[in-house]
Amino acid sequence: MFRTADACGVGMIYLVGYTPAPPKPQIDKVSLGAEKWVMWKSVRHLKPLITRLKKQGFQIVALEKTDSSIDIGKATFQKPVALIVGNEVDGVHPEILHLCDQVVHIPMRGKKESLNVSVAAGIGMYVVSDQLRRG
Repeated sequence: MFRTADACGVGMIYLVGYTPAPPKPQIDKVSLGAEKWVMWKSVRHLKPLITRLKKQGFQIVALEKTDSSIDIGKATFQKPVALIVGNEVDGVHPEILHLCDQVVHIPMRGKKESLNVSVAAGIGMYVVSDQLRRG
């Protein structure tokens, strides 16, 4: 996700909970150096981070398929945006979804209902950054 964040102009990546953080051989290998200039912070808990970001004026957007989520291509984003992605198996916890300003999903056209989290995050970062760039 570091290279994708760099490509999309993301200002900060928050690595939450047990998410590994640099330096780590697996991250270094796939990031190809982007972990050295893309700003990041490790935080233990997501709820206090969301509260802090909301106070700073961030629109909190979760990338998760729910009964009421919006197609990411039809959603409207307001700068600055914090995009939340869940883990591979459980996604974004319902308690966290309730704290979000918006929940968006990537429409799936095949038989599977979800993408690998890094792929989904990449699509999410690109769509959000592209819309904000175009204004």
